[in-house]
Amino acid sequence: MKYPSPLSSSLPPALMVQGTCSNAGKSLLTAAFCRLLARRGLRVAPFKAQNMALNSFVTPDGGEMGRAQVVQALACGRLPDVRMNPVLLKPTSQDGSHVIVLGRPLALMKAKDYYRRKRALWDGVCRAYAELAADSDVMVLEGAGSPAEINLRAHDIVNMHMAHAADARVLLTADIDRGGAFAALVGTMQLLSPRDRSRVAGFLLNKFRGDASLLTPALETVSRRTRRPFLGIVPMLEGLRLPEEDSVGFREVALPGLGAGMPDAAALDGDASLLDVALPDLPHISNATDLDALRCEPHVRVRLVRRPEELGSPHLCLVPGSRNSLADLLFLRESGLEAALVAYARGACAAAAAGGFAGMLLGICGGLQMLGTVLHDPLRLENGGSLPGMNLLPLETTLEAEKVLRQSRARVASPPADRPCVLSGYEIHHGVTRCRRDAAFAGDFDARPLVFRSDGAPIGWGLCRGDALPPVWGTYLHGLFDDDAFRHGLLRRLRTAAGRAPAPEERAYALGPELDRLADSVEAHCDWPRILGLLGL
Repeated sequence: MKYPSPLSSSLPPALMVQGTCSNAGKSLLTAAFCRLLARRGLRVAPFKAQNMALNSFVTPDGGEMGRAQVVQALACGRLPDVRMNPVLLKPTSQDGSHVIVLGRPLALMKAKDYYRRKRALWDGVCRAYAELAADSDVMVLEGAGSPAEINLRAHDIVNMHMAHAADARVLLTADIDRGGAFAALVGTMQLLSPRDRSRVAGFLLNKFRGDASLLTPALETVSRRTRRPFLGIVPMLEGLRLPEEDSVGFREVALPGLGAGMPDAAALDGDASLLDVALPDLPHISNATDLDALRCEPHVRVRLVRRPEELGSPHLCLVPGSRNSLADLLFLRESGLEAALVAYARGACAAAAAGGFAGMLLGICGGLQMLGTVLHDPLRLENGGSLPGMNLLPLETTLEAEKVLRQSRARVASPPADRPCVLSGYEIHHGVTRCRRDAAFAGDFDARPLVFRSDGAPIGWGLCRGDALPPVWGTYLHGLFDDDAFRHGLLRRLRTAAGRAPAPEERAYALGPELDRLADSVEAHCDWPRILGLLGL
């Protein structure tokens, strides 16, 4: 692709955050700059031309976009808009992804096929940017990966091509916590073409721990070699409660599974109120942000489970969403995790039938599908064919061509809620699931719908016995734990059933205060007046 000229001479000023690598903190820095500019009373819009992520969101008009741009929109005080992330790639295999364009599924493509479509996609990306920019005073763009990936640069529509089209000033950031940050900055500048290099206005060091004054010799050396200043040294902000860009970040902050010598939840901690939540680490895990609100609870410990012996006896085991449910079900089967999950669920059912408690298994979206009797994929949207499920719920799922994308208000019955409640969340799935309502299947339990969309359609089912907590249940509703009342009510019921002490503190899950905390830190540790000067502000 040829390097573009700016889209228009009337474009608003634009700042772009690029990185020396993936997960350098570009998304959060972009959100911070969005918040800081919005505080000045400016109309700000975020933009990322192409995002590869398995954490997505559904906009009010039913479009799908990357979760990071949703957080950035919130930082700007704007509603999420698919034009903020016109191309979203959701990987399903090593070399294939579902391609989402302006919020709608386009096709499942191999990498080489996607490259051939880049020219047509680029035109749509530029139109989306121009439309957003026309209604904004300033734009804040985010790059992807690194702009110096020389094997990808010819087809890259998200880094320097977009910077030229938007006439954006680029801040290049490196994650100093990983090590090698200075070499990465110098190397990136060396590999950029002279035209691309001219876009870089300065550097940011991100996730720093320690005394910044000790960096002075290194900063001076890098600036001398590159002729670019350092415009900020942003510290590691511990305990920041904002959704992760993707499962890469989630895996870094989640706790590892228990070893074989620690089979009990009680062995985790001496805190008598602590709840143990286990999460199988699916290769294609999607919307891991469903766990964010739980991870923020001070008396809940969420840990990843990669081997059967790590499962132990958690109070709650959650099978998360998946971009490829059939492949992830095969992974669970071949790794031995499926057998461990089924044994856990059978034990929970046996305890519940006897009036006791031995845990709860919950599946969300793809996880719900895996708990059923069978998954059909006649259109080869994932792996193709049919695959037996875990046979824990009498559910049969067929992946159909039309994708369900909607924000949903849903009524959750009691149980599992401590009282019937209405939640707001969203649905993203190709699966159409039907419950057999087979009494013989459930044994001592009634297999019935537990979660109902506002139009009355069931989107969640479970095994119930009186008012006791269901030992196995699942739902298509993403974001159910974001609701404070539902989350706290379920946690209270789990603690009571497990004989745990009440939690002395329960937190509200709110992103606004966390965005302000992030923005305050970035403003305090960056040369903010100089960055504003780059924008002519």
